[in-house]
Amino acid sequence: MQIHNRRAVVFCLFAFAAVAVLTNASAEDKDAVHVVSGIVKHVDKGSKKVTVKAGDGTEHTIKWTGKTTWRGTKDGGEDIKEGSQLTVRYTEKAGEKTAVGVEDVGKDTKKAVQ
Repeated sequence: MQIHNRRAVVFCLFAFAAVAVLTNASAEDKDAVHVVSGIVKHVDKGSKKVTVKAGDGTEHTIKWTGKTTWRGTKDGGEDIKEGSQLTVRYTEKAGEKTAVGVEDVGKDTKKAVQ
């Protein structure tokens, strides 16, 4: 009877460890979305990157992709320029920030919405 109990305990330990590893792996697969709002300091349309200076003075260089959504801009951000006010939702992997969504919240956008 003791052998069966030991096997059951060992089986439960392995099952618990497997569940813990799978739960941790799936949590890492889900990217946290961050938000930064600020003024555009630089735009590099060739490499599809924008540098935004936040209100606290930090600068964030964020790339965009074909999957990035755009609001308040024309042609996927083609009219974004230095001095524009943006809010950018992004994910970060290995130190690289990738835009999920970009919204131009400048004066022209506010006028168009009103």
